[in-house]
Amino acid sequence: MSFDVVLNTHLPLSSFKKGKVRDLYDLGKKLLIVSTDRISAFDVVLPNGIPYKGEALSRLSAYWFNETKDIVSNHILEVVDPRTVLVKKTRPIKVEFVVRGYLYGSAWENYRKGKSICGTNLPKGLKKAEKLPNPILTPTTKAEVGHDMEMTDEEVAKKIGGDLARKIEDVCLKIYEKASRKAEVNGIIVADTKMEFGVLDDELILIDELLTPDSSRFWAKEKYEVGKSQPSFDKQYVRDYLTSIGWNRQPPAPRLPEHVVLETSRKYVEAYERLTGRKF
Repeated sequence: MSFDVVLNTHLPLSSFKKGKVRDLYDLGKKLLIVSTDRISAFDVVLPNGIPYKGEALSRLSAYWFNETKDIVSNHILEVVDPRTVLVKKTRPIKVEFVVRGYLYGSAWENYRKGKSICGTNLPKGLKKAEKLPNPILTPTTKAEVGHDMEMTDEEVAKKIGGDLARKIEDVCLKIYEKASRKAEVNGIIVADTKMEFGVLDDELILIDELLTPDSSRFWAKEKYEVGKSQPSFDKQYVRDYLTSIGWNRQPPAPRLPEHVVLETSRKYVEAYERLTGRKF
């Protein structure tokens, strides 16, 4: 079966950057961002795309940018079409800010080994996927290639300045708390989510994407169980498949079979519909 997917774009504009998922075009003081249907896993872009993925990501980000503009300004100028947005060009802050409300993923792996999480020591006796007493910010480096590395609060403050670091932490926690409340009403738990920022004319600007399945762990509230691995709306389904076939996580990545492509597409569309309460 063939699928209608957008893997690459070739607009008659000056290319700014080609990311794992997005193609960015330079319009002077603005950028045009097109969300493709590419999907990456373990930092490698896979050969086949996911139908409707780019559209779901772009529409979901636009929704959350609008919902959180009372907390912080964002880069959106115009939604051009379902997968394309015109944005302000900012000076990006080279740190990724991950808010965790639940103990899972790399944070759980560090915790069970007795390590701190980005310098934060959590209470003893917590279980996998357990809700944390309070959400925590776990910053990482923003690597152009390879894996991001954890950063402590002190390292972030040294890199970008203490005042800006504290402001970003406050903004991130407020966005997470607001989004978590709205998502839970729709039966979704936001386990963790990543945010990125830029600066324009000395103003802090929220950029990139926001609260999408590519930047967050979303769990169905009705299936949530402490102490267990959680079924999710994010890319974990693809990661699990690639792990099951023994892929060594080095390029070239294998093609995904049709059933994995279709189920992943369904998860992206369902995430959009459940989080926004709107039909895709």
